[in-house]
Amino acid sequence: MPDQPTPPALHADLAVIGFGKGGKTLAGALAKAGRRVVMIEQSAQMYGGTCINIGCVPTKALVYRSEHPDPHLARDDGYRAAFAFTTTLVEAMRAKNFALLDTPETATVLTGRAEFTDPHTLLVTAGDDRLTVTSDTIVIDTGAEPVLPPIPGLAGSAHVVTSTGLLARAERPRSLVVLGGGYVAVELASMHAAFGTPTTLLQRSDRLLRAEDPDISHAVEDLLSGVGVRILAGVTVDGVADTADGATVTFIGPDGPGSVMGDVVLAALGRRPVTAGLGLDRVGIAVDAHGAVVVDEHLRTGQPHVFAVGDVNGGPQHTYVSLDDYRIVLDQLTGQGRRTTSDRVAVPHTVFTTPPLGRVGMTEDQARATGRAVRVAVRHVADMATVPRAKIVGDARGLMKAVVDAETDEVLGVAILAHDAQEIVNTVALAMRLRATASTLRDGIWTHPSMTEALNDLFGSL
Repeated sequence: MPDQPTPPALHADLAVIGFGKGGKTLAGALAKAGRRVVMIEQSAQMYGGTCINIGCVPTKALVYRSEHPDPHLARDDGYRAAFAFTTTLVEAMRAKNFALLDTPETATVLTGRAEFTDPHTLLVTAGDDRLTVTSDTIVIDTGAEPVLPPIPGLAGSAHVVTSTGLLARAERPRSLVVLGGGYVAVELASMHAAFGTPTTLLQRSDRLLRAEDPDISHAVEDLLSGVGVRILAGVTVDGVADTADGATVTFIGPDGPGSVMGDVVLAALGRRPVTAGLGLDRVGIAVDAHGAVVVDEHLRTGQPHVFAVGDVNGGPQHTYVSLDDYRIVLDQLTGQGRRTTSDRVAVPHTVFTTPPLGRVGMTEDQARATGRAVRVAVRHVADMATVPRAKIVGDARGLMKAVVDAETDEVLGVAILAHDAQEIVNTVALAMRLRATASTLRDGIWTHPSMTEALNDLFGSL
């Protein structure tokens, strides 16, 4: 077999594999500073990364429209309108992200698959086209992908989708079966039920969102049940079989075997880092048992000039964490090199149910496990007479919970299941980073009527 011709070569100061938040922000910053940058993305449909294309943006756009339906549209037409709006939004953001890195003279966007051939060299392929990129610094930002476990019939079913496939459907499912009890499963089950789709959720554990305290999990379950989601807990799915009308999911539950049918089955059973095919073993870059790239506190791999940012490095799978990864790497490349992953304190997260769940810090169980004495406050939003905002917007569902060190008054953790929780939790997170005490939040001066003033009530009830 004749040798293949040597592919053309391109040299860069920085090469980024994958268009995720951390990598694209770093590429943009260095290109603006005059550095030669190459961004390599395998799909033109993923310019801008997971968040804007198949993650946060389309999901939350649909969630918002499920909360604010057009009363003049039938359910199917309402869903089509929401999908059309979301598609237009995503396409605009994708084009904007591409332009941000394609416009600067010092930046180049390549669409193709990249793999290491040596520590400083990447081979980029797109069909029969091949290009070699050499770079002083390389950043791996390939993200994560949904997992399909080896359940009989799951992978081969014509009716099984991952979150990516469900978000790509222009038509509302006639009936939806959701496998999983994590945040992806909960958000999409909640949203589709709000659009009027009969939805059944099957989970292996005895409650949703196992990372939360039981009272918070049960409150979320009440929310989902209230919008019509049928929750089957403590079940093990043992098979999926296609039928003329959809797919039948069989399971073993606390009461024995059972089955449920849907024309769409969502497998929301976890995500894994995308590292296959990168040739990491060829250049001595290690991955852990879950496939995540092993990095140090500066996000460097076993090759000091190669970094891994975002979901691919095994950290929390949040866009804003990937953005902070960018800050750490930028500090390594252009700053004093002091920023590390250990600097992160009180990082919040939100599950966009309706209303949403925001949490920061420890759960009550985690705090008690440390051995310290704690005080706990739990307040139902409907009982907060001094917080009229929830009643003004017509949603007083949910509860708030604070966990505080009994001796020092330090705020250890807060969970907020309420209207605008995604905003309130950021205020609490900032307060925790600045070491504001529970008493400070209790006596805080907040605007009225707002949901933030619930902090007066919550911390006042300790």
